[in-house]
Amino acid sequence: MTTETNSGSCCGAGSCSSNANATIDVQGAGVTTIYKVSGMTCGHCEGAVSQEVSALEGVAAVTADAKTGEVTVTSAATLDEDAVRAAVDEAGYELVGRV
Repeated sequence: MTTETNSGSCCGAGSCSSNANATIDVQGAGVTTIYKVSGMTCGHCEGAVSQEVSALEGVAAVTADAKTGEVTVTSAATLDEDAVRAAVDEAGYELVGRV
């Protein structure tokens, strides 16, 4: 996992441009779960969260949306929420819970 911290925004004064949604796809599909994540403000934030969550075993796809604060995860089986929380924490953000 990568090491990155976030104190409100990774961009400081909004210097990043926003990707509409950051998506990382991995082969496979199955269970789709939507999580609420606080602290994402731009495309870089979306990418950081997507990258960390996609590294979890069994994850097939991740879509993060900073505007809504939602992260949609498709996985082979239901993921352990503590593992998702740890991945989101590693990216520098906070997992609020499932939507």
